[in-house]
Amino acid sequence: MPQPKRVRFKEDERHVVKNLHELHSSAVYGALLVVIGCGLLTSYLSTRLPPALTVENLERSPNAFIAERAWASLKTLNDMGPKPAGSQANEVMAYEFLLKEVQRIEASKHDSQQLELDSQTVTGAFSISLLNQSMTSMYRNVQNVVVRLVGSDARQALLLNCHFDTVASSPGASDDGASCAVMLEVLRVLSRQPIRTRHTVLFLFNGAEETMLQAAHGFITQHRWAAEVRAFLNLESSGSGGKEVLFQAGPHHPWLIEAYARAIRHPFAHTVGEEIFQLGLIPSDTDFRMFRDYGEVPGMDFAHIANGYRYHTRYDSMDFLSLEVLQRTGDNVLALTRDLAECDELAASKLPTGETVFFDFIGLVFVHYSVASGRMINLAIALLSVIVPLIGFSRIHFKDVLREVTFGLLGTVIGTIFSTIACTTMARQLDFFSKTMTWYTNTQLILGLYCCSALLAHCFVYLFLTTFYTNEKSNLSLGQMTQARLIGVNVFWSFVTLAATSAGYRSGYIPMVLLACSLASSLLNVIIKAGRTHRRWIYVHLAFQLPALLWSTNFYNVLVQLFVPITGRFGGSRNPEVFISLLAAAGTLLCCSYWIPFIGQLRHMMNFTAKLSAIIVLTLALACFSPLGLPYRDESMAKDPTPQRHYVTHTFRVFHDEYGLYTHSDAGFLFQEMDRNTRATLEEYVVQGETLVPMRQVQSCEKELFCALPFYSLWHQMRFNNYWLPGPEPIVDNMVTMAYLGTEQLDMRTQRLMFTLEGSIQSSIIIGPKEGVQLVGWSLLDHVPPPAKFAGRDGHFIFITHGLPGKAWNMTVDVQYDQPKDNGNLVDIVVTTKYWEYQHMHTADFEELLARFPSWAHVVPSVAVVSVFPL
Repeated sequence: MPQPKRVRFKEDERHVVKNLHELHSSAVYGALLVVIGCGLLTSYLSTRLPPALTVENLERSPNAFIAERAWASLKTLNDMGPKPAGSQANEVMAYEFLLKEVQRIEASKHDSQQLELDSQTVTGAFSISLLNQSMTSMYRNVQNVVVRLVGSDARQALLLNCHFDTVASSPGASDDGASCAVMLEVLRVLSRQPIRTRHTVLFLFNGAEETMLQAAHGFITQHRWAAEVRAFLNLESSGSGGKEVLFQAGPHHPWLIEAYARAIRHPFAHTVGEEIFQLGLIPSDTDFRMFRDYGEVPGMDFAHIANGYRYHTRYDSMDFLSLEVLQRTGDNVLALTRDLAECDELAASKLPTGETVFFDFIGLVFVHYSVASGRMINLAIALLSVIVPLIGFSRIHFKDVLREVTFGLLGTVIGTIFSTIACTTMARQLDFFSKTMTWYTNTQLILGLYCCSALLAHCFVYLFLTTFYTNEKSNLSLGQMTQARLIGVNVFWSFVTLAATSAGYRSGYIPMVLLACSLASSLLNVIIKAGRTHRRWIYVHLAFQLPALLWSTNFYNVLVQLFVPITGRFGGSRNPEVFISLLAAAGTLLCCSYWIPFIGQLRHMMNFTAKLSAIIVLTLALACFSPLGLPYRDESMAKDPTPQRHYVTHTFRVFHDEYGLYTHSDAGFLFQEMDRNTRATLEEYVVQGETLVPMRQVQSCEKELFCALPFYSLWHQMRFNNYWLPGPEPIVDNMVTMAYLGTEQLDMRTQRLMFTLEGSIQSSIIIGPKEGVQLVGWSLLDHVPPPAKFAGRDGHFIFITHGLPGKAWNMTVDVQYDQPKDNGNLVDIVVTTKYWEYQHMHTADFEELLARFPSWAHVVPSVAVVSVFPL
């Protein structure tokens, strides 16, 4: 029986055909240069900002946002220094500046405009939950500056929000002074227009965001203008400078994304950002939550994410911002405000709802569509990306094609598994040898340490499959084998896309774009019949992989820019090396999956893997044994500082008996573990041979509620492995007092405990019912949130912020028990007074300890008094 005829080119000899399809080793270096070049281009585009306008441009652009005027407002706020809620800088200096600035704007407004100013001082409370822990947030006399630019139809309003308070030890230029400066300029521009906007525009400058979003809650639940709000724009920052990203929208209001698409000149928005934030991978929250949950108002959340190293540090200052940052943000916010202030949706009684998929392509094009459309698009692209290239093999033995498609799929799946194992193994080894976070400052080290390791793992998998899986009797040429293997890559990404889509994740659009680029190249190859040529199909593939590379390298750059600084406030219990290694492995797969199948066409494959191995070894040496691997930098060591964060609390603890009488006291320093290297830094530079005691091993944990430690930020202190160092007493000249007034018997099993509290200082209260006792009610809220759990005890945590000083206030707590209890057997109470920016309370011992920290450490000192008593 005659043998079936093989498909060949005009040449008859097999070795000639093979040589025609083989690629010289220079091809792989060219491909790597293309990948790196695309990465550099997207990195450049991510930092490109529009030129800033100055007052000299007013004559030519009278209706434009003028960054220079906003810069002047920002300078005033920046020069005030740190402005934590309750401080003189926040409650007097910043507050009065905003009032005067608004009054100046009112004086220069157009005669047709109506501008109203209201200063709100508000007290309230609410429950909030994060990371499965609940607490009660209470605020007293916090301040808001609210401005109302009345529209021609004043029944509904658009709200713009920023906050002018900061965390301690940070001037807060980006978080959130720049946003307030932008809002002042937007107000200035709109108020000078001869025609009113259709809808009213409200400007909320809130004075207590860093304290659990309290001032925004006070506005949306108690201000007389809050009922007018139909939508909001929240301006935030989790970095310092760069482009502002839209990372939350809605929820379930697609018309807001449509407005963004119409109005925004410089788009930067991704659905995946919203999903990352809602998954809790970013350790922060914004006022968006208050407006959404308590006002039931839809809106958009914007934040600067570049240079997150400076977030909440002394480096969040104007020295590291630029006029161009304000110009870009101002252009976008002004355009979006104008659009929303004129749109029909703000006046509609019923609006269409639904989820939206939205993204920009490297800041050049903005795309959005409904989730329903997204499902159809993802399904269509996933199927066509497999079917269309198979059409090119319609005249070739299907079994040979299927074998190579399976090769490509297996190579991608197994390569993904082994690259993950390789990267995480190296990560754990680096952590074991105390070489953690060497990439923190020089993120390029991630490429050599983990991206090259992931790529090498993929190469070895392809080498293995080539050795044990390749069919020497195949009717396919080497080039056709590669094309079929690329179909296998399409099958992999199709599965990922459809799995994400079926699971309800809108971020399935990320691999879908890769598939769309591959589909386009396959379609063109089929049309021009380039699949059986020696090189032409490669050029077509390369042309369509360029936009795919721009897409994928942009994601890699953004995720590295976002998550590397976050590892500096990750806490020490989680290994950041593993997290970043997984990010690098995923980024390598995203960027290189459509290039890896060409490995089979290389003439000198082992030569390439050897050089890749050499790069990994060299990078390891640089990371471990050279200054490049030092994680942290101050301003004298680098243009862009990358400090290590430290929170140190000089603590005085006072213990009482069930009658409120003093029993004993002690003192010491509590160090908050912000990253994986915190303990090593403390032991090398600070404690000087003394023994740090892990927080959960402090002796007071055996019998005291929440270890009687100065809990202030509940979630950070509960999640992190903080440390205690015994020491001398601090200087304290005032404190919050909680006086027990007596008990009222409500029924046979319920008692009401009555207290009065005095002192307008930031504080917290923990109430821990004892065995057989429940807290069933109190005067703070109409319900009792679930207790938090720490060191084996349940405790109801109350976080208290004071803005302006206030009078003493009363509080009642209702407890229920199975059997009557003696004194001291109902509840344990821990009252903590926390002093931020109280430098006069720093003792010589405390100052000497703070001076031991290295120059690249950003240290936030505080003083605390903890009062403990049972009832």
